[in-house]
Amino acid sequence: MGKVTGFIEIERHDRTYKPASDRIRNFEEFVIPLEERDLERQAARCMDCGIPFCHNGCPVNNQIPDWNDLVYNADWEEASRNLHSTNNFPEFTGRICPAPCEAACTLNIDDNPVTIKTIECAIVDRAWEEGWIVPQPPASKTGKKVAIVGSGPAGMAAAQQLARAGHDVHLYEKHETAGGLLRFGIPDFKMEKHHIDRRVVQMEAEGVTFHCGVHVGVDVQAAELEANHDALLLTGGSEKPRDLDVEGRDLDGIHFAMDFLPQQNRRVAGSNLGDVEDILAGQKHVVVIGGGDTGSDCIGTSIRQGALSVTQLEIMPAPPEKENKGLTWPHWPLKMRTSSSQAEGAERDFSVTTMSFGGENGHVTHLNCQRVDEKFQPVPGTEFELKADLVLLAMGFVHPVAEGMLNELGVDLDERGNVKADTREYRTSREKVFTAGDMRRGQSLVVWAIREGRQAAHAIDKFLMGSTELPR
Repeated sequence: MGKVTGFIEIERHDRTYKPASDRIRNFEEFVIPLEERDLERQAARCMDCGIPFCHNGCPVNNQIPDWNDLVYNADWEEASRNLHSTNNFPEFTGRICPAPCEAACTLNIDDNPVTIKTIECAIVDRAWEEGWIVPQPPASKTGKKVAIVGSGPAGMAAAQQLARAGHDVHLYEKHETAGGLLRFGIPDFKMEKHHIDRRVVQMEAEGVTFHCGVHVGVDVQAAELEANHDALLLTGGSEKPRDLDVEGRDLDGIHFAMDFLPQQNRRVAGSNLGDVEDILAGQKHVVVIGGGDTGSDCIGTSIRQGALSVTQLEIMPAPPEKENKGLTWPHWPLKMRTSSSQAEGAERDFSVTTMSFGGENGHVTHLNCQRVDEKFQPVPGTEFELKADLVLLAMGFVHPVAEGMLNELGVDLDERGNVKADTREYRTSREKVFTAGDMRRGQSLVVWAIREGRQAAHAIDKFLMGSTELPR
């Protein structure tokens, strides 16, 4: 694909960032796109590898060599059509997906994969600029009515697919605007929210009705939705955070990441925070517990709010600087990665557990920490104290919140507490109730959410109509 000898002649060249000293002054996106000529040259590197491992590396099975070839030949409009045939929202994945496709790229055997994520983002951004992305309303209606609970990427993808199939789709969101964690979890400096807004406009024109500020299980009963619709899809996400049950946990100044991040997103949007405690990192020593993406988002947000220092703790040992390709390729490797937020000035420490929190006058002042061994057991004599005015718990999510909607419906849960359903039918233990995304699979990536939303839409359309033309 692309230019036959492109991968030999052309070196990998990717997007760059604005300097940290500039980007931390605001919450705007800071990635500097490549010029069109550079993008076409990068697409030329996609080699005729015979077996495109990137297809399996990408959960939505993007036809990556095909649209690389189209970009190389400057057929950007057809590249957009191809890209959208497998991915409803490439502007989301082109910004916040970790790009497992690049890890699976054949050229990654020598550490120089094709810049797949960058090209994907450029295609969809160009498509919006040129006006190629337009509503695709159905030619006719089926008379079937579908309710979807949760407007994150899984719910949005399913809603768009089902609306295009001719169903009357109603999408329910407990927050004031659509987007789920894309809206309230992902900081604006990683993805500005106008990307979501224009997709909402497109979907409304396609026949999706958004019901925002409606908490199913609180404002409206799930049984009522089930009774009034031909199918009900649950895509509410995995929102139960993993807690740290140690002495001092009840001190003020210790918060879950998802109590902290949505507040800043609402400030950027000019929304009312409501009657909640303001959680701000300005002029504070911040400690983030948890080494994943959510922890990284807490770092970037804290730095932009003016934290005096930010330290990130991880109980896992420091990963190797470089993976063993012979053992890991084409799978996602464990290796040291430094996010843009971590590069802005955070201290990172590995193999550390928090034994307790200390405080004065009811407010946290420090953490009592200890090193752990390879079995995560505390190592005697390695105790140390870490100053903290604000502690953010970003240790992941254990399962969906069962109180309310799930308990009311009485759907079966799996051993991890997720809603039980397979990846063929996506049907729960109730006949016309389906589930997809993080609510079914647990905390995961946006690209997996889009895949499951699309596949659930396929299953629901087949359930309602007996057959379906929606892609799986």
